[in-house]
Formats: sequence, C-alpha cells, structure tokens
Amino acid sequence: MEQLICKKLKLGYENITLTEDLSFSVEKGDYLCIVGENGAGKSTLMRTILRLQKPLAGSIEYNDDLTASKIGYLPQQTIVQKDFPASVYEVVLSGCQNSLGYHLFYSKQDRKRAQDNMERLGISDIAHWCYRDLSGGQQQRVLLARALCATEKMLLLDEPVAGLDPMVTSEMYALIDKLNDEGITIIMISHDIACSVKYAKHVLHIGDDFFFGTVEDYRKSPAGSKYLGEGHHHD
Repeated sequence: MEQLICKKLKLGYENITLTEDLSFSVEKGDYLCIVGENGAGKSTLMRTILRLQKPLAGSIEYNDDLTASKIGYLPQQTIVQKDFPASVYEVVLSGCQNSLGYHLFYSKQDRKRAQDNMERLGISDIAHWCYRDLSGGQQQRVLLARALCATEKMLLLDEPVAGLDPMVTSEMYALIDKLNDEGITIIMISHDIACSVKYAKHVLHIGDDFFFGTVEDYRKSPAGSKYLGEGHHHD
C-alpha cells in the first residue's frame, strides 16, 4: 500500500526553486534514502511532507490513515537542541504532543509509550539524566525515541548519523533497520550514500541528477555509479 504519494512537486522559496517536477511514492514498510548535493532541497522536501512548508506547486497525498501530524520527525541536530535543559524522559515524552489535541496533560498511555520507546532504544537506564549531558549517540537515541512517540507508521530522519563516530553510526543504522523490520516506514536523508544503500530499499536522488527506484537500479544508474564509484562500495 502506498502511504505517501508526491506528484510533480516544486520546492523552494518565493524566488528560488530548489527542485521541480518531483514525483515519487513511498510504500508502507519501505526504507527510502534521499540523497543528492547540498542545497538540492532534501530538507525542504521533508519539511514539505510534514506540512511545515508549502510546495510551490504539485501535491502530496497521504494514505493508510497517515497525516502529517502522525509522522515522527528527527530533524538535523542544532546547537540549541544539544543544550536542551530537560531530562531524557521529558524530551521523549514531548514526542506525544501531536496526540494531545486539546488535552494539556499527558495521559497514562502517553507515559507508557514514552517508557516503551525508551526501552526499545535501550535508554531506560538514563531516563533521569539531563539531555545536554549526554553523548552525541545517546542524544540521537533520545530524539529517535521522541520521534517514535509520535508514530508507529512513518519516521522522517534528517542526517541521523551526522557527527557521530563510526561505531555509534553503525549502531544507529542497525537501530533504524530494526525499526524498519518492525514495520515502520523510514525516509532518511543521508550524505553517506555508500552506507545508505546498504540498508535502503529505494533511493530518491535529487539535484543535478535525478533518480527514483530500487537500490539495485540506483547502483546501475548514471547518478548512482557517479556517486558510488567502484572504489566506494561498502558491501
């Protein structure tokens, strides 16, 4: 089942078009990597899917009872986030805000969901630690648990391993892969193309080269062979 269908999207700002005529769809349980040059509109595409920004043209359809507010989002880490003066549990629980609607207080189910997702990502033991005292890898796990509190359907991850050391990076990829195995659709922006294609099922390449299709076809495509190059295969 297609959860998300993007048709002829034109993305950008008033006078600047980043990318146009962008059409692709995402199946339930898919793992899509979005790659391409800096400034090609990858983050803008995510913000548009989340309805944080309007497309200049084109449309986005949601199926499978999915709405923009039922998508978990892990944005790029910013310095402000890194310095967040809250406990791990508070940060994770805040992911339930989408479901609050008009209720101002977290329900018992919200609290249970936060606990479950901390367990799922192996951070229950640091629930009361202050977020800003954590390592980069721990912070990303916390933000991933927070995103999971918003959804069991789809996660949008913007450069989730940026700035992490190699060991933590491979742990993070393994975690994301496990969530995908559990049936959650993953859409991930990555600058590490070689590593992304190891896990992804489909690739969307935007920028100077355009490609949308399976990882196998991407490897053979002009864009894929240019970016993956024979020397860069990590199989």
